[in-house]
Amino acid sequence: MIVVRVPFLWVSGMALFPFVLVRTKRPDAVLLHHERIHLRQQLELGIVPFYVWYLAEYLIRRWQYGDHYTAYRNISFEREAFENECNLTYWKTRQWYGFWKYRTRRL
Repeated sequence: MIVVRVPFLWVSGMALFPFVLVRTKRPDAVLLHHERIHLRQQLELGIVPFYVWYLAEYLIRRWQYGDHYTAYRNISFEREAFENECNLTYWKTRQWYGFWKYRTRRL
């Protein structure tokens, strides 16, 4: 994981394998862990397939729930990351394709 500060970034953090782009000089451990989970997801699927799936699922969820925030929080990749972001050892025990079980559950 290579952390790069991008002060004009529109979000707190973003994973783009092998980089984690962050807005602040000192990102907290929870944010970095959240993005580390996304890096693992990207490693499993490949960067382009990950983002194609991410965008497709966002559009489906946006149509399903009607607003950006609920759609974003219900993307399977985000569900896994948000649910486990405070468990800083999750990435050590996470099974491959761990996001799969988050496809149908709603936050």
